[in-house]
Amino acid sequence: MEFAGRLIEVRCALLRMSNPPAQNTGAAEPVSVDLDAATRRLIAALDALESAVERRSEADRDEAELASRIQALGVDRSRLADELDGSLVKSRRLERANREIADRLDRAIATIRSVIDTGEG
Repeated sequence: MEFAGRLIEVRCALLRMSNPPAQNTGAAEPVSVDLDAATRRLIAALDALESAVERRSEADRDEAELASRIQALGVDRSRLADELDGSLVKSRRLERANREIADRLDRAIATIRSVIDTGEG
């Protein structure tokens, strides 16, 4: 904000210069007109510069906000990747347990059938 403050100080000084107290010095009128025109152009340039500084400041804030959002997305991505890894491990464990249970059931069914077959014969 120091830059913006300096711009305001310069603008005020230029306005004071372009509107000096009325003096009867006998100075030529064209010099005063040229000075007024140059002062107005300088004030307009300073206004444009101040606008550019404000736009740049806003762009920097937007960039910082975007960087913050990207960082948050990165954190979320890492958390989701960890959760996915955990889910994959759990899923593989459940598949293994399911296969073991299916094998045990198949053996139990085979044993029961053999007992039934032996009892009938």
